[in-house]
Amino acid sequence: MSELDAAGITDPVLRASYAECKRLNSLHGKTYYLATLLLPPAKRPFVHALYGFARYADEIVDDLASTLTPQEKADVLRTWSSGVLADLATGKSNDAVGAALVDTVSRFAIPHQHFVDFLHSMEMDLTVSTYATFDDLYEYVYGSAAVIGLQMLPILGTLSDGAYESAKKLGVAFQLANFIRDVGEDLDRGRIYLPLDELAAHGVTEEMLYKRVLTPEITSALKFQIARVRQLQKEADAGIELLDPTSRPCIRAASELYCGIVDEVEAIGYDIFNKRAKTSTARRVRVAGKAYLQAISARRALR
Repeated sequence: MSELDAAGITDPVLRASYAECKRLNSLHGKTYYLATLLLPPAKRPFVHALYGFARYADEIVDDLASTLTPQEKADVLRTWSSGVLADLATGKSNDAVGAALVDTVSRFAIPHQHFVDFLHSMEMDLTVSTYATFDDLYEYVYGSAAVIGLQMLPILGTLSDGAYESAKKLGVAFQLANFIRDVGEDLDRGRIYLPLDELAAHGVTEEMLYKRVLTPEITSALKFQIARVRQLQKEADAGIELLDPTSRPCIRAASELYCGIVDEVEAIGYDIFNKRAKTSTARRVRVAGKAYLQAISARRALR
């Protein structure tokens, strides 16, 4: 039985939309897609839909409109965003990605505010290039990452409201780990996602980052950021136990692989300017294999 059949998605238009979201997930979200496969088949299409929406918005900001001016990009994003929010309000969409999203949101009663907050952060990317403090950065990270965890919870299933705070923290940890890994790529886009006051506390200036030379000061600043990722991951761990048992292996694997990015940054000696920190295939296989066995066990226990 296919994932769409298992999820009870029979309408041809919706099936096509969910298939497009799955394609985007498999193409762009390697780790995310791997983790999604650990969920029961009936849950996977809805996670693909959330990813497809987020990825498409991100492409508008970073990829699809690369030849446009910032104002033109903003116009494209706002037009698409207003259309998506209008579709959520009416419960119908003709958009290739939006149809699956609207269906998912309707099925699981996901609050529309999460998507408003997400789109707000996407728009921030068009105008904000640096963040003075962590509080300033958190406004962006809440919408770009924390709400992703909140959107996911109704699909994953929860045993307690305590799962919501953990979902936010884990989402933020994922995003911050990406920021640490992608400092060089973000500089190419004219962005710095590490709080400037925290960089300054370690003797790091914007000019130093743009020189792309690893210094003891930059290494110290990266260590500080890595410690925050690990603390957030630790605080979020207890919340995984508050999820439906069949969803826990997926999130455990995602936590280890996403937050594990900072392990890889350490492994390359923090030289994020000349090397890209990558999770090894061996680690992916090890984590996925363990989680797969846990997933099978959890599903059998419910039968």
